[in-house]
Amino acid sequence: MTDTQPAPGTVRRIDVPESGELAQLAAVFDDLQYVLQCCEHLVTALGGPESGPVRVAADPALVEALWTGAVIGYVRCFSGRTKTLTKDDLSTLELEGDVTGFHDMMSTLRDHYASRHVNPRESYEIGVAQSNDGDPRGVAVVSTPRPQVDETTVRLLGRVAYSLSGLVDARMTKAQNDVLGVAHAMTAGQLAALPIVHLSDSGDSAGETTDTDG
Repeated sequence: MTDTQPAPGTVRRIDVPESGELAQLAAVFDDLQYVLQCCEHLVTALGGPESGPVRVAADPALVEALWTGAVIGYVRCFSGRTKTLTKDDLSTLELEGDVTGFHDMMSTLRDHYASRHVNPRESYEIGVAQSNDGDPRGVAVVSTPRPQVDETTVRLLGRVAYSLSGLVDARMTKAQNDVLGVAHAMTAGQLAALPIVHLSDSGDSAGETTDTDG
């Protein structure tokens, strides 16, 4: 019988490989939820109030900020350091179209929007104005705007992020059970020796605690 109880005010911090994996999965899941939120706001900003659940003004600065955040957050989920998600996971999503090619495009865009050296919005050229007799009489700074993200691309990123969220959520469930299994193998004294983590309403959250005994 499974007894689900309210979240406690304190928990014991457990530092084992299983808990490290769960923490990484939780971080990736949070990033994917952030990407989804950015995409929802972008759909409204690009397509009008009827296109999304939240009313957002189509301000170019806001669109760029949301899109930059979405792209950076998405690519971060595939960090080569943690390898929580890999390109191989994309083939399991059963989405239409070239999802791997789209993923590669997102990686390229991340480098573009997060560049420390290149303006992602516009490119610039300098021109010299001439008088009728050919003498230079002024200098012009000519800017060429780079294309803004379109609604179709935003919706595709949202679909990919949503599907990946389901994949990560399933892995989190397994990882939670693995951590619980490690905890069950410990004695009461060993558990009592673990450091206490105090939970607050505004910050940390333990969700629900599930007792799988009996």
